[in-house]
Formats: sequence, structure tokens, C-alpha cells
Amino acid sequence: MNFVGSHILSVSQFDRRAVERVFDVADQMLPYAHRQLVTRVLEGAILGNMFFEPSTRTRVSFGSAWNLLGGEVRETTEIKASAIAKGESFYDTARVLSGYSDVIVMRHQQEGSVDEFAIASRVPVINGGDGANEHPSQALLDLYTIRKEMTDRGKDIDGLRIALVGDLRYGRAVHSLCKLLSLYSDLHFTLVSPPELSLSKDYIDGIKSAGHEVIESDELHSGIRHADILYVTRTQEERFPSQAEADRYKGLFRLNQSIYTEYCEPNTVIMHPLPRDSRGNANELDNDLNENPNLAIFRQTDNGVLVRMALFALILDVVDKVGATATKVSWYTAKRF
Repeated sequence: MNFVGSHILSVSQFDRRAVERVFDVADQMLPYAHRQLVTRVLEGAILGNMFFEPSTRTRVSFGSAWNLLGGEVRETTEIKASAIAKGESFYDTARVLSGYSDVIVMRHQQEGSVDEFAIASRVPVINGGDGANEHPSQALLDLYTIRKEMTDRGKDIDGLRIALVGDLRYGRAVHSLCKLLSLYSDLHFTLVSPPELSLSKDYIDGIKSAGHEVIESDELHSGIRHADILYVTRTQEERFPSQAEADRYKGLFRLNQSIYTEYCEPNTVIMHPLPRDSRGNANELDNDLNENPNLAIFRQTDNGVLVRMALFALILDVVDKVGATATKVSWYTAKRF
């Protein structure tokens, strides 16, 4: 894969070698993300952050990643804050805003919207999530987290046992992650969801055709046994035809410390793309798991900055230049990692 000047629209663009390249560069970004060093390699460069759907982690971490490389960020949030609300087309918006930016990150609730936008853009575009379709940078940071967690346990991604739990129909992070995981060898997938929210046949067929084992279940306790990774998702209520229908599925699969202790192996890693729904009628990951050392959800968010820094550095061809302007941090830095 040639990263330089490329759009990042789908994980289908990646082979295993390209994934490993992203991860190698992400490792190089550690001293900058950890506030040990400062680089100005993207000084003067502008990121256009266009988020037409609510976002916290993706929007802020992309912006932080760009800032940590020395660039500046301009944001558009919500459709009503843009000319699209006045009837402007994606084509016109893309042509205009790509004149103001060096890279654009876009999120939109409509599947295929980012691809349409990228066709007219004059600069690289990264898909920050398009409806229930894909979320490539989330899948990359999830896989990067899986690799790090497994390495710490003396294991590898090859041979991984992963249980995917919750809304697998609308969860775009799950969709992209399944595609990336399929690049590896001898994986065992357990898909735990209500039948109505099961992973689509196309994704399951893709996993099986890559030579992996797939088991489908609607029972949490049996589904999470023997997993190396337990990847939980919330009910994607914004994708449902009505709130009443979404509410039918909230809270069906709740993981707490008691269930974890009884049914999971001692070192099973707990992951979640976030946000986790902590409301009483949902609560898919209980707060009593917060002190569990195998809860990796906040390590995931930290890793998101590293992976997004890596993508920017690769796309703009500055990987070998990041250290040229590096200096030590001059302010007090709290130990966050």
C-alpha cells in the first residue's frame, strides 16, 4: 500500500504488511504522545475535522494527533453548522474545504458519504465513520491494542480467540475490525448478539473464507468462555428506526465483575470502542470493572492517538522527519500512561 497522499476510506485498502507498517510508525510516536518530546514536523499544516455526527474520542483524538505533530486544526461539527444545511452538495463542500486543509477527517451518518466526499476532495480524506458501514481508524487502533495486550501476555494475534458481544448489526467498529482480523491466521470468533442484531452474512462469509472459525450465540455466559479478547459494543440506538425498538435490546448483555470472574479466563482482555452506555437500562460494562487490570478500554483510547499520528505521518510522508524538529517538553506533564 502506498500511503503517501492516499485517502483512508476502508480497511479493505490494507493488507497485513500495511497494517504492520502503521503499527511500527505508531510505536515511534510514543515519546510525543507521552509528552516526552515535542515535534513541529507539521508546523503550518491544517487539518479539517468535519464531524456531522456526534463524536468525542474520534474527533478529539484526531485533532490531538495532528496537534502533537505540530499542525493546526479547524473543525466543523454538526450539519446545521455547515453550508450543507443550506443545500450545498458534498462535491461543492469538498472542493471548498480541501482548499483550506492539508488533510480532512470526515464523519457522517450516511453510508458511503465519505467516499462521495473524497471523490471531489483535493487533499487526502480519512473516514471517521460513515453510518453503520465502516470506521477504519477505530479498527486499526483496536487491532493495535489487541497486539499490545497479547504481546504482554506472551501471545500473538495469530490463533486469537475473540468474542464480539452486543450490537453486531449496526456496530461499524465491529465491521471494520472483522475485516482486519481476517488478515491473520487461525482465529476463533464467537459472535454473541440477539438474532436481530447479528453480524451480517457478508461479514461472516468473509471471515470463514479467510479460514477462521465462527460460532454464533445469543447466550452471553457460554459465549465469553475461553476468549482471549472480549470486545463489547453498545446498542447503536441512533441507527434504529425508532427509540422504542432500540430500547428492546438495551441491557440484554451486561458484563460486571461477578460475571467476568465466573465465566471468563483470568487474563481475558475487555475492550469496547466507546462510548459505553452507563445508563441503568443499558450498562453493558459495569463500573465495578473499572479497577480490573484487564479492562483495556482506556488503553484503547490512548492508542488511538498513536495510530492516528501514524496515519498522518504516513499520508504526508514525514515519518523520517518527525525527529528532526524534536525538543524536550518544557512544561510539567502528569503521568497519564
